[in-house]
Amino acid sequence: MDLLDSKIENLVSFIRDKEISVSELCQFYLDRIEKFNGELNAVLTINFHALRRAKYIDENFSRYKDRPLVGIPILLKDVFCVEKMKTTAGSLMLEDFTSPYSAEVVQRLEKAGAIILGKCNQDEFAMGNSNENSAFGPVLNPWDKQFVPGGSSGGSAAAVSAGLCAASIGTDTGGSVRQPSSFCNVVGVKPTYGRVSRYGMIAYASSLDQAGPITMYVEDSTLILEVISGRDGKDSTSSQKEVPKWSFNRNPRKGNIKNLKVGWLNRKYIEKSCSLEVMQTLEKVEKFLQSCGAVMQDVSLPLMEMSVPVYYLVSTSEASSNLARYDGVRYGYRFDFQGNTPNSLEEFYSRNRGMGFGHEVKRRIIMGTYCLSSGYYDEYYNKASQIRRQIRDQFLDAFSGVSLLIAPVSSSTPFKLGENPAGSLDSYLVDSFTVSANLAGLPALSVPAGFSPLNGLPIGVQLIAPHFDEQTLFDVASLIQNEMKAAGKRPDVFLTKGG
Repeated sequence: MDLLDSKIENLVSFIRDKEISVSELCQFYLDRIEKFNGELNAVLTINFHALRRAKYIDENFSRYKDRPLVGIPILLKDVFCVEKMKTTAGSLMLEDFTSPYSAEVVQRLEKAGAIILGKCNQDEFAMGNSNENSAFGPVLNPWDKQFVPGGSSGGSAAAVSAGLCAASIGTDTGGSVRQPSSFCNVVGVKPTYGRVSRYGMIAYASSLDQAGPITMYVEDSTLILEVISGRDGKDSTSSQKEVPKWSFNRNPRKGNIKNLKVGWLNRKYIEKSCSLEVMQTLEKVEKFLQSCGAVMQDVSLPLMEMSVPVYYLVSTSEASSNLARYDGVRYGYRFDFQGNTPNSLEEFYSRNRGMGFGHEVKRRIIMGTYCLSSGYYDEYYNKASQIRRQIRDQFLDAFSGVSLLIAPVSSSTPFKLGENPAGSLDSYLVDSFTVSANLAGLPALSVPAGFSPLNGLPIGVQLIAPHFDEQTLFDVASLIQNEMKAAGKRPDVFLTKGG
């Protein structure tokens, strides 16, 4: 029985067949966290109630045995509130915050029988794409610790890749599930905006944020997304659309994608922007899909090249509003005035926020506040919102002719720690191929497709589908997974089966 490399459905079968107890599986992953997390800094907080819950499920197994995720240990990005657990969002501002309630995603996972193992490191308030912006130190890439794991869900992706959990849940505002998944050789899914409730998820940019699973295999993602999706009365933006049975409808085409129209997104722009190994991987996937009968054609989205500036105008504006609540009055970091009374309320706020927030968060708050100011609202935020709508319309036009789009996740393999300093133009352009799906609210995923012949680091391919058509994403991603045989591979150093 190979616990480390088993798919979630197999782990569930092991538990139901009494080949392993929930407590033993939970302990297996807790031991691996203890052994390997010091090398990666991927996990910030351990849930000390995890084993207790595992034992409770074992003792009351008849009540849990039919639940889809019974006994499956899962880590969460540290933006999801869990009752009586620390929730830091990777920031000193919330270093000592303990949540009084659980996010809807957490409630649904636990209702399905999952075990919450703990919280993963991340870029502060999900602002970053390298996981170097955490107040608690950077996460390192399991494939080579000189490189970044991607961000902002870098801790979640690194933890899955290193086998510290069976799966994790991240959030994707501009690519923050897909990019670290590509960098760490795991599957990352950003569902359609509204598919998953945002209740209890600390906001960065409310109109862009979406939770999604990070797993070793496409099949695992179908199962988890099915559990966490659905209407939530506590989130007015959650969709009332019925949640398909992706885990049962797995690849209903049975490998047949003959005549499926697949669009290569902005091919000429991609060829100019991407490294040779990324282009070669995309072309390899293209040839495979053609061999399966898919019809490939070039698709042009003229406004895609404007998606990065539009994204940062919209996201920073929303962030400046969302983060205004962190003032040190009710909760959050409070500056120690050493018994002295601050000279003014302004000094009180500025000390709390100035010390509680990191450089990148303050940079984005300032940018967003500027964009929303009375003299510049129409010139920046309003104009960006108009272009955002046009980007969405161009996607809809594209999907009138194709059923799926293929694109890179990133222009290159993972970059080295410190190579793209926070605030530099290069650090923002890393998101060039991912942010447009968020602006349009489309479902997208990253699936492992190969490794660089230069440095051996992973390369993922991005698939984008029409609104609420996650099924096509899963169908085609499953085929790529089976053909490319990159999914499921871990760095050698983390292949130790024991804890």
